[in-house]
Amino acid sequence: MPAVYILTNRTNYALYIGATNCLNRRTYEHILKLVPSSFSAHYNTLKLVYYEIFDDELTAFRREHQLKNWHRQWKRNLITNANPKWHDLTDTLLP
Repeated sequence: MPAVYILTNRTNYALYIGATNCLNRRTYEHILKLVPSSFSAHYNTLKLVYYEIFDDELTAFRREHQLKNWHRQWKRNLITNANPKWHDLTDTLLP
């Protein structure tokens, strides 16, 4: 299940955008901080606040690139429109 996702920290300030072919696995890799020197681990972006599912990896990676080039406020608006209270969506993922 290819996906683009956005993680944030406790204060909803830091935003991490990524793309993956397995959102469940990748989310838990972030939570476990498997790469301690990564941006995600450094800024504690452990809360999944947004994701989009795609039919193929290429489309997901193109969307990731697009979102990374957006202004910060556009990203915040995207999240707020889909998830107004910025709840952690990790529990909504299928096992």
